[in-house]
Amino acid sequence: MIRGILIGVLALGVAGTAFWGYQEHREKNAILINAENNYQRAFHDLSYQIDLLNDKIGTTLAMNSRTSLSPALAEVWKITSQAHSDVGQLPLTLLPFNKTEEFLAQIGDFSYRTAIRDLDKEPLSDKEYNTLKDLYAQSADIQKELRDVQHTVISKNLRWMDVELALASEEQPLDNTIIDGFKTVEKTVESYGETDFGPTFVSLKKKDDLYQYLEGDEITKEDAEKTAKKYTGFGENVKIQVTDNGKGADIGFYSVSILDKKSKIEADMDITKKGGFPIWFIVSRDVEDQKISLNDASNKAIKFLKENNFENLDLFESSQYDNIGVFTFVTNENDVRVYPDAIHVKVALDNGKIIGFSADDYLKAHHTREIAKPTMTEDEVKKEINSNVKIMEQNLAIIINDLNEEVLCYEFLGTLGDDTYRIFINANSGTEEKVEKLQNAEPIYEDVV
Repeated sequence: MIRGILIGVLALGVAGTAFWGYQEHREKNAILINAENNYQRAFHDLSYQIDLLNDKIGTTLAMNSRTSLSPALAEVWKITSQAHSDVGQLPLTLLPFNKTEEFLAQIGDFSYRTAIRDLDKEPLSDKEYNTLKDLYAQSADIQKELRDVQHTVISKNLRWMDVELALASEEQPLDNTIIDGFKTVEKTVESYGETDFGPTFVSLKKKDDLYQYLEGDEITKEDAEKTAKKYTGFGENVKIQVTDNGKGADIGFYSVSILDKKSKIEADMDITKKGGFPIWFIVSRDVEDQKISLNDASNKAIKFLKENNFENLDLFESSQYDNIGVFTFVTNENDVRVYPDAIHVKVALDNGKIIGFSADDYLKAHHTREIAKPTMTEDEVKKEINSNVKIMEQNLAIIINDLNEEVLCYEFLGTLGDDTYRIFINANSGTEEKVEKLQNAEPIYEDVV
């Protein structure tokens, strides 16, 4: 009797395990099929965008008027952005494809710069026209290579999941047909050399390096420990682990984990090796009910920054999320706000302690600048603002524009109806660089019982 029951239970267990395994297999297959479908879609979209790019560059060669040329070049910029997005969705992380991505970025940057300028006053030069012809021929080469890959994928029913496995496994030789096809595309682009985009174009290769403005000597792991103790305020009864990171990166750094043995609260921090500057830190703990105001918390944040030698900063923005205050500070150089130099501080509203800090933007951008006087007056640039906007505040500011350049602007804070806007007008050209709609206070909804 008992034996029969045991056999029945065992049989049910085996059946249950088999069913569970079957369900797991089905779910795994569903995930793999979904990933494969996404890869196939992104690849065929990329091929389509390159087809469009070639056609659109070709049409610009036959245009001469600003009314038709500017929109066409803007469309080229839009297509290159979409192509970039499609490349980013393919499993090519471990495959060198940077030359092709850089080529697409350069086409996009060149077309955008040309599209936004006044082509009636400054039409395409002979050099720029020749550049367009070169881009047309080069995009045709990429189009051909991608079509060859696309034909092979379709005719042989190849799977992108195999590409991902081949790239992820160092043991397998990278002889996958799709991989070989993309390597051919990369070699084709590499053979172009440096395309002359004209004197107004800044090559992506000449971008500022990350953390290029850091000063100071290299610090040791012991120095990193001291910095972590200072920022967290945990005292001496702590357990610290320091990891040497950043090999192969633009700047080396130490990652520090620190545990307060008494409170069992943990914190993590990254510190640059050069100069020993904190990139970020965060304290992991539950924040209890609010006991201090947002204004008191901002004063705590200001005091914290001064104690750690971050000076000449303006409180630019403050927000509250549950029981945490979040504050953004920017550099003030001779009454000019420098928005690229941003620091973010999180303050717990239960006890006023600093529980989060990020100086990544600040460390990448902060340096002594020679800020020239604007060539246009405040009254002159105000004419560029919608007359329905009521200006409440104005000052000078440096921002990063759409071309990734620092530009001097007049910053205006104004209202239109119930909404508040921040408007940046170039102080030397009068161009409207950026318009931001500020967040309104969120409505409070009472619980309905």
